[in-house]
Amino acid sequence: MSATESIPTRELAERAKAITQRELRTYITRTAGSQKATDRARKVLPLGVPSSFQAYDPHPIVVRRAQASWMEDVDGNRYVDYDMGYGALFTGHCHPLVREAVERQLDNGTLFVTPCEMNAEVAELLGERYNLPMWRFTNSGTEATMDAIRVARGVTGRHKIVKVEGGYHGHHDEVMISMKPPIAMAGPADNPTPIPATAGISPAVLAGTKVIPYNDAAALERALSDGDVAAFIVEPVMENIGICLPQPGYLQAVREITRKYGTMLIFDEVKTGITAGWSGGTGAVGVQPDLVCLAKSVGGGLPLGAFGGTQECMDQITTGKVLHLGTYNGNPLCMAAAQAVLSQICTPAAHQSVNEMNARLVSACQETIDKTGIPAHTVQFGAKGCVTWSVEPIKNYRDYKATDFDLAFAQWMHGINRGVLLPPGLDEQWLISMMHSEADAMRYADVFAEFVD
Repeated sequence: MSATESIPTRELAERAKAITQRELRTYITRTAGSQKATDRARKVLPLGVPSSFQAYDPHPIVVRRAQASWMEDVDGNRYVDYDMGYGALFTGHCHPLVREAVERQLDNGTLFVTPCEMNAEVAELLGERYNLPMWRFTNSGTEATMDAIRVARGVTGRHKIVKVEGGYHGHHDEVMISMKPPIAMAGPADNPTPIPATAGISPAVLAGTKVIPYNDAAALERALSDGDVAAFIVEPVMENIGICLPQPGYLQAVREITRKYGTMLIFDEVKTGITAGWSGGTGAVGVQPDLVCLAKSVGGGLPLGAFGGTQECMDQITTGKVLHLGTYNGNPLCMAAAQAVLSQICTPAAHQSVNEMNARLVSACQETIDKTGIPAHTVQFGAKGCVTWSVEPIKNYRDYKATDFDLAFAQWMHGINRGVLLPPGLDEQWLISMMHSEADAMRYADVFAEFVD
């Protein structure tokens, strides 16, 4: 019998709450400088942060500096960073080749608002990885998904879109629907009710977005059957609810169904991107979409997004039917960083090495789970991994909502007080970067084992 088989789940949850209260007291004591900095910021910034994702109780860590695989807060506490900018720092903090490329470009200018040669060079590198011929650059993942949806509407002449319940695709209105809706309001599991994630979403926008469960091809077919949907936007592997993998055959069915109804298939690879492997999630799952959206790690820590598509899709921009604009699009400083990331740092061999290191970390965590019988499981996708607090793998948002958040929060609090920095959302994943050492990676497994004990 495993160590926890005889312990009721309720008792484990109570133990987790006790750990949380103990660790909260420690957190407050060791991060007094962060508290002071947050109190100051709250006077001039809503919630004291530049993005609402960065706000959490009792106050966020306020960082002073970061290098390689670590960050240091204003109190002098050092953390192994497994957050890595919500997945934006696959190259690590201040990778020397990124820094060298940016410094070299600084001598030649930071903004042209006219093309530079690196625009074509970076687009060629992305095309080689994703097997899509034409690309445009943006400044964020939000812009990339927003522009890809507009292109899909231009191709099809339709207006509605379909997204997955629990999916996050940025903060423009059309996709800020059913991001993490309350189950009591969300309707039937196989036919979710679209729920706005924020005030400010108009009824007209809400009416234009259909919501379906992930891993349910029949639900997608029903949603497309009226022939009025321009695009189905989906992460090939959902990473807004931990890591939720597609069931065998699901994405292949998605590709067939979207083609059947003339709907553009958009893969949102802002999170999976190059962290999933040399050709991203698209290559890993073996399904070719019409449009791919990228951001985060392709910029090496600088603000950069991109979307690429088939000739048919991107000719909407070529002909002027669809406008794509932006002063900072293709910024030479960001292009220099991206060129270093895509051509020098994230090589096929480097991808394989990091993915193998992450596999060792995931295996060590799963060994702890198997040994103790704790109600959890691990998931890996490329350089990312997660511990999900349920016995069975989750297949969609409703499964995710049934996981144990008391255990998840206690693990997060326990880890941060021991120098393990994970995203605070309880549903995010770790990222092993190109600059994590073996000791850095396995530090997570050691602290996790201590928490389980």
